[in-house]
Amino acid sequence: MFNNAGIACTTPASIVDLDLDRFDRVMAINVRGVVSGIKHASRVMIPNRAGSILCTASVVGILGGMAQLTYSLSKSSVIGIVRSASPELGRHGIRINCISPFAIPTRLVMDEMNHHYTGVGNQRIVDIIHGAGALEGTSCEPIDIANAALYLASDGAKYVSGHNLVVDGGFTVFKSLGFPAPDQVN
Repeated sequence: MFNNAGIACTTPASIVDLDLDRFDRVMAINVRGVVSGIKHASRVMIPNRAGSILCTASVVGILGGMAQLTYSLSKSSVIGIVRSASPELGRHGIRINCISPFAIPTRLVMDEMNHHYTGVGNQRIVDIIHGAGALEGTSCEPIDIANAALYLASDGAKYVSGHNLVVDGGFTVFKSLGFPAPDQVN
């Protein structure tokens, strides 16, 4: 079962200005929806003593400050849900994992980016998204996430559970301090 539904959030970026009704709506879909999907899939899988559940998280659930607060919280919750459900489901032979993609110019991302970059053409926004990646010469595409899902659902991942497979070209593994090189310091 693949929990891949979710919505973006266009509430103000600051927690000070947070619209709690919108917050509740995003959490109901992105978090409660995931829990509901896991619950109902588990009811079918437990008697069979086997199964694989996948959930879509995001790199914004790993690193703070990369996206609007509500969306980041919802995706970080997905990671926590997977980790928390893994021990229980594992006792029944069920694997549960999540995938955290980097930004991909899907409709959801493009809608969000168009909200932030009003009047900028779609191709320029695609260029911005692809230019933000960390792995030179390539960008994250939908097929990369599909391949990650196929792996996690396959027998090749038979002993992988409670894992967050980050598909981001190495983006989340480093952050530069911006210090000058030693030979540039006087």
